[in-house]
Amino acid sequence: MRDGYGREINYLRVSLTDKCNLRCKYCMPEAGVDPLRHEDILTYEEIERIVGIMAGLGVKKVRLTGGEPMVRKDAAVLVRKLRAVSGIREIAMTTNGVLLSANARRLKEAGLDSVNVSLDTLSPETFADMTGRDALSDVKSGIRAALLEGLSCKINVVPVEGRNIGELSEIARIAQKEPVDVRFIELMPLGCGKLFRGMPADKVLCLLENCFGKAEKLTGGDVTVGGPAVYYAFPGFTGRIGLISPLSRPFCDTCNRLRLTADGFLKLCLQSAEGINVKEYLRNGAADAELASMIEKAVSGKPAAHHFLQQETAAGEEEHISGEEMRKMVQIGG
Repeated sequence: MRDGYGREINYLRVSLTDKCNLRCKYCMPEAGVDPLRHEDILTYEEIERIVGIMAGLGVKKVRLTGGEPMVRKDAAVLVRKLRAVSGIREIAMTTNGVLLSANARRLKEAGLDSVNVSLDTLSPETFADMTGRDALSDVKSGIRAALLEGLSCKINVVPVEGRNIGELSEIARIAQKEPVDVRFIELMPLGCGKLFRGMPADKVLCLLENCFGKAEKLTGGDVTVGGPAVYYAFPGFTGRIGLISPLSRPFCDTCNRLRLTADGFLKLCLQSAEGINVKEYLRNGAADAELASMIEKAVSGKPAAHHFLQQETAAGEEEHISGEEMRKMVQIGG
């Protein structure tokens, strides 16, 4: 399946829920968001059907997201269902890690291949401040459990000025000791993220090189397949360091992904509100062939690029772009 710009679309991110057990300040308002009604959320059987249709269109990788995906009961049941879908080669999950220790074995046995764990700080105090919960030890236990179960593990770090910049090298040391990828992701100015200031990837790399020595940019093989990260090897590191720079070095021209929200809306671009309400057609009796045709038509209109780098008005206020996504990240599925 290709979009109107010739990009091959083979990666689907599926949000299982808009609920989360943390309140990360750049993701969700402190008071939370109005939750979706249970009947408005896709069932596991509906997700399985949609993934099956999209696998027939060329989707090979599925990532389960939230909110926090493990807040939804029996996420491993869905993993097992998707593992049986013909054409799906990889199933991954993005999680805050709080519930990972209790679920890692079940998820691995069901067929999960990898987890990306969000971890912005190693300080219990900073963690509680940034997430609204004292749960750092749970996240660390979750990472250990994932590694013990043989799950491929990546740690996602969002550098935020005034919050965790002084800790970035310490977090990077996890890859020095463990076979994990520690990836630094530029803060996306979406929803609550607009209230904070991130750090460009080049500055993060400079900071790390000052601490660990010259980095070697990795190329070839499977280094860049399936994601936007640019990976580096540092002297003496067991794992790798990754940089994801959607703002300073946009990778929209190679974007291969779509997002399915928990309430069944197929998003074409993170920033854009454009897409198709798959659930509406599915619950109104549309056949698989009809759904596939509508999805292909929608994908042909996938935007060329995001517009996060906007010009400011004379008053210093951000311009609103027509069709811009106004929901919070937790409501979209990161």
